Amino acid sequence: MRKRRPTIIDVAERAGVSKSTAARALAGAESILDETRERVLAAAKAVGYERNHLAVGMRSGRSGMLGLVIPDITNPFWADVARGALDRAAEADVSLLVFSSDWDPAKEESHLRALRRARVDGAIVNPVSDALDDLDKFGLPFVLIGSSAERFADVSSVGSDITQAVELGLDHLVSKGHHAPTLIVGPKSRLARTRFLNAVQRHSIKRDVDPAQLIVEDGEYTLEGGRLAMLRLLDRPRLGHICVFAANDMMAIGAMMAVRERGLRCPEDVSILGFDGIPSGAFTFPGLTTIAKPGRDIGARAVESLFDEIEGRPEHGRVYMPCRLIDRASLADLSREPRKLAG
Repeated sequence: MRKRRPTIIDVAERAGVSKSTAARALAGAESILDETRERVLAAAKAVGYERNHLAVGMRSGRSGMLGLVIPDITNPFWADVARGALDRAAEADVSLLVFSSDWDPAKEESHLRALRRARVDGAIVNPVSDALDDLDKFGLPFVLIGSSAERFADVSSVGSDITQAVELGLDHLVSKGHHAPTLIVGPKSRLARTRFLNAVQRHSIKRDVDPAQLIVEDGEYTLEGGRLAMLRLLDRPRLGHICVFAANDMMAIGAMMAVRERGLRCPEDVSILGFDGIPSGAFTFPGLTTIAKPGRDIGARAVESLFDEIEGRPEHGRVYMPCRLIDRASLADLSREPRKLAG
């Protein structure tokens, strides 16, 4: 025989209070004495009571659920963003529905429709398309993450400080004697590519280096994209050591695969710097030196910003999260050697 589900009446009886007092204590009402609240919470735990969030939502107009749409759940960076958002939502006793658009605008739109049907209280979105013209289509409070968000100055958004990150990476390369790195970047359709290259250009000009001399190879933001881009670079005529700064760690690890495929060594023949800080970079051989984005912090901060949006306290601006260097073994130190152009 199925056991009866505990009710608020069971909690009230065990705590020795009225049903209304028990309900207000569990709802966090400020008028309840701390001693009474603790007694009610202990009673709820003892009888195994769980609040009916659907009923609470019907009374409050809130569902207690948020949505998160990221472009690639298989990419460890985006998985880390999702984990940060999940943890922060759980702290607030809120559920988070996570969707992966797989870089497909049609899937993204389908996920947004699903979130509206689920009556989530708000959504965090990394738009697949950089041409996100109709922000009102969300029809609910939202916060943007990722590169596309910077185009919308009047919308709350959270993301990495790409300029700071690129300069951090280039300064480290210069300290190792790599003054003109080759760049592996994303597709021309992505705003992230433009931001990355703009930061490189500004840094180069400050150091009196002509940005036009830097070799740039496009690729997809995947292992295979980085591998193919690196193979194309290795097919070019070159002189001396090659240094590569990849726009994400997946591409950097793919580049390492291509180096081995051609019978070369990293970092003896080719130095590689990544960007993201995904955990797998610690287990490559050699370990991948990278600029780590604060993925988990971005997810948590985006949830906090979304809470403000829901409560009518919008930030309406960009929150830039600083990145940090993780120095491993994928960069050769040429600083004591005569300066050569990297290709």
